[in-house]
Amino acid sequence: MMEYGEPTDNMRSEGLERENRKMVGKILRTFFLFVAIYIVYQVGRLSAGTTDVMDSPVSRTFFSNTDPGNRDVDFALFWNVWDILREKYVDRTDLDASTLLYGAIDGMLAASGDPYTTFFDPEEQQAFEEDISGKFEGIGAEMGIRDNILTIIAPLEGAPAEQAGLRPNDRVLGIDGEPSTNFSLDESVDRIRGPKDTEVTLTIFREGEDESRDVVVKRGLITVESVKLSFEDDGAVGILRISRFGEDTEREYREAVTGLTGQNVRGMIIDLRSNPGGLLDSAISIGSTMLPRGKVVVIEENAAGERKEDHAGGGDRFSGIPTVVLIDEGSASASEILAGALRENRDNVTLVGKKSYGKGSVQELIPSSADTSVKVTIARWLTPKGNQIHEVGIIPDEEIGMTREDYENDRDPQMDRALQIIREKIGKE
Repeated sequence: MMEYGEPTDNMRSEGLERENRKMVGKILRTFFLFVAIYIVYQVGRLSAGTTDVMDSPVSRTFFSNTDPGNRDVDFALFWNVWDILREKYVDRTDLDASTLLYGAIDGMLAASGDPYTTFFDPEEQQAFEEDISGKFEGIGAEMGIRDNILTIIAPLEGAPAEQAGLRPNDRVLGIDGEPSTNFSLDESVDRIRGPKDTEVTLTIFREGEDESRDVVVKRGLITVESVKLSFEDDGAVGILRISRFGEDTEREYREAVTGLTGQNVRGMIIDLRSNPGGLLDSAISIGSTMLPRGKVVVIEENAAGERKEDHAGGGDRFSGIPTVVLIDEGSASASEILAGALRENRDNVTLVGKKSYGKGSVQELIPSSADTSVKVTIARWLTPKGNQIHEVGIIPDEEIGMTREDYENDRDPQMDRALQIIREKIGKE
């Protein structure tokens, strides 16, 4: 005999359905527009028989809850599919309404074709906040998509990825034996990230090598100091290493610059190699200390082609000092902004290294609920002279690469050349 209050299987199912309906109704009202645009994409794709959505552009699409017409999108389609899944799916009692909703939003944003426009569910939101703060568990590498292949943009200095020998522009073909093409960028990052002291096996292909190979990386606790200052030639040459642009970068930079007080610094090397970028405002603020007040640091161009200039706000301390900026394939986003601003505003700046990654888009993080957010590309950025570098990169004035032998023998011909240039310039003064 069933005890009083103990639910039957049917009661459980009906209760789950009622709770799901109630929860989904509440959540979906908040994200109505997101899902609606996703349906626009799907209907446009199905009606055209391709993935081209131009037959149903959002700006000329009418949303209704009636039978769909040539250009009308019937939002009832979403509910029809929802009901089919709820009523017919074999494991329907295991379905989670929030997970389904998050998946619909992920699909909508992925349909934009922009890998940098993404949705953060609560777990991903927390991970993103950890990344910006500079403390997280994982392998310590910035990842991106290049030519539709998961690619290491930059291993963080001293992190497990770097210690395992991973380098900028390594192509990640597999994660723990599964092809990386099976996953989105966010899914790949989730699989690679994990608790410290655990391992992940990455199948890597590197340009110049004949075959791919497996690299086992032991995850760790990543605490990144984004700014380091050192000196050469009895303090005459300052070497400023900026590894990322996070929430603490400006503070660390100010503390490092304080270390220049009393030093007879006559030349500077700004090392932005393997710097994957980060916060735009941080790059602009640091750039302001290296440029005369009022100089253009970066130009933002929105979807309408309207341009907004961000200017140096003052505090210039270094524009009169000969400077070499080091960049490579792992220099992206905010680091490219700083490198481009210095070269195009000053005659005493030389760029050395390899062509940068080429990420010339600006993202805004917009809260979409108490614990979720959307990171959406809102603009492209241009160099002060109006040059577009997205998927193009910045070409250094002197191109110098790093060979496998250089890495294995701890040689740094890029830094060696930077020091040589600075010594020649301050020797002529």
